[in-house]
Amino acid sequence: MELNFVISVVDRDRADSMNKLYKELDLPLTVTMLGRGTATGETLATLGLVASEKSVITTVADREKTQQLMKNAKRRLFIDIPGNGIMMSIPLKSVGGGRTLAYFMNSAQESKGAPNMNFEHELILVILNQSYTDDVMIAARDAGAGGGTVVHAKGIGAKYTQKFFEVSLSNEKEIILIAARSNKKAEIMKAIVEKAGPETPAGAIVFSLPISSVAGLRDFNDE
Repeated sequence: MELNFVISVVDRDRADSMNKLYKELDLPLTVTMLGRGTATGETLATLGLVASEKSVITTVADREKTQQLMKNAKRRLFIDIPGNGIMMSIPLKSVGGGRTLAYFMNSAQESKGAPNMNFEHELILVILNQSYTDDVMIAARDAGAGGGTVVHAKGIGAKYTQKFFEVSLSNEKEIILIAARSNKKAEIMKAIVEKAGPETPAGAIVFSLPISSVAGLRDFNDE
């Protein structure tokens, strides 16, 4: 049995089209979050642009539906062409309870065979204090990252006054999603920690997850 957490990041005006693909496969749980691109303020001012609004659409799917979803997104939304968004699947290691598993499987037969464990890409997640996105992305790009997507969030600690270094766990937060090649991950994460880590005002906490398949990722060197 193989289940994946599937994440799609598209421009806000393409969200309905992507959601339609999810619904066509009768996926049991689809969650849409609002985000924005990570172009620096200086770049946007130079080009006379505004920050691009994004939709981050997530679901859980078995191997067969993950493959079909990516196939449909490539054929109908051209998601594999850089600039049209990005789609990635992250393998789930465990699910809490038999009923939850049955809900995600949606009465489908369990997938046969071993899951793909050859991860050429990883998803870097950065949780940071609000208003320091540029600091993190400058560090990440200097280390070889391409773009990223920002999602607004709120931290909730065990105590609302609790702090981890300079990170107030109840403050407004940003979450940055950066898809990168595995051989660049360590350098990117190191750069973020050194220039915007927990001991800085940005207070960034960084970790990564394996990506089993990805479409639409543009390498930094190709931009």
